[in-house]
Amino acid sequence: MSREALVGNITAMLGDAGFLVSDRCAVRPKSFDLAARRDDDVLLVKVLANIDAFDAATGAEMRRLGTYLGATPLVLGLRTRDEELKPGVVYFRHGVPVLSPDTAVELFVEGVPPLIYAAPGGLYVNIDGEVLADAREDREWSLGQLAQELGVSRRTVSKYEDGMNASVEVAAQLEELFEQELSAPVEVLDGAEEVRDGEPEPDDPEPDPTDEAVVTVLTRVGYTVHPTQRAPFKAVSEDASESMLTGHSEFTRTAEKRARIMSSVGEVTRTRSVYVVDRTNRENVDGTALIEREELADVEDADDLRDLIQDRIDLEEPA
Repeated sequence: MSREALVGNITAMLGDAGFLVSDRCAVRPKSFDLAARRDDDVLLVKVLANIDAFDAATGAEMRRLGTYLGATPLVLGLRTRDEELKPGVVYFRHGVPVLSPDTAVELFVEGVPPLIYAAPGGLYVNIDGEVLADAREDREWSLGQLAQELGVSRRTVSKYEDGMNASVEVAAQLEELFEQELSAPVEVLDGAEEVRDGEPEPDDPEPDPTDEAVVTVLTRVGYTVHPTQRAPFKAVSEDASESMLTGHSEFTRTAEKRARIMSSVGEVTRTRSVYVVDRTNRENVDGTALIEREELADVEDADDLRDLIQDRIDLEEPA
């Protein structure tokens, strides 16, 4: 299956699951392909046939964007270099959860969360320690008796009851012994924080030198500017009341394309979008406000900028 067909299938699947899905981010470089929202759940989705192509820089960017936009970064893919992704399993690459399309259908369409995650050494399950302890006590077994049944140490059983995760094989043994489910789902939409690999929180990159004047103005009027490197926008700018997708360049066909993508992503993430250009006779592109650099330099405060953006969005653009 081509990557384009895979993106189309995943877009359709998310739509069937009740998500509002953005236009595809068909510009390069790009850290994600789609944004999607269902109620309060927001996703930033990267689609890859081979997930080994997902590198550390893209993972760090997706995690940063997830923090700024209140979204879960997620990779959907088919295989690694060596094997197909298993259904019902959450993988991780550079701190980002990875699912196969089948697992995504189970989660988003059928409402069945995955119970297994991959980590160095094999496949693991979240054991509900309290349920396990209750089951053992109901059976009137000591820690030592259960340890003997499992062929592990008493200390290991104690750790399971304290919340340590178990291998798939041990989890299956436990559920067979007690004839009940003991596994807790992997909370993908919460970023799978309990089981994700220990990636450090990524720092913001330095802004592009050509954007420094724009960053200076936005900072002066009260915004914190988070530069990006691989998104269809140059930064996410935020103050106490809102976040704003921010672009900057000459107004070319590529800039117009980026502005349209920003509008679509902004609709999904409920975020304003503004594109700073050198010169234009247009007011907006599909809801992304266009502001000339000289106009931006005259902005006095955040409210002034918000009013300017709203005026540009309210004006109808010619068809």
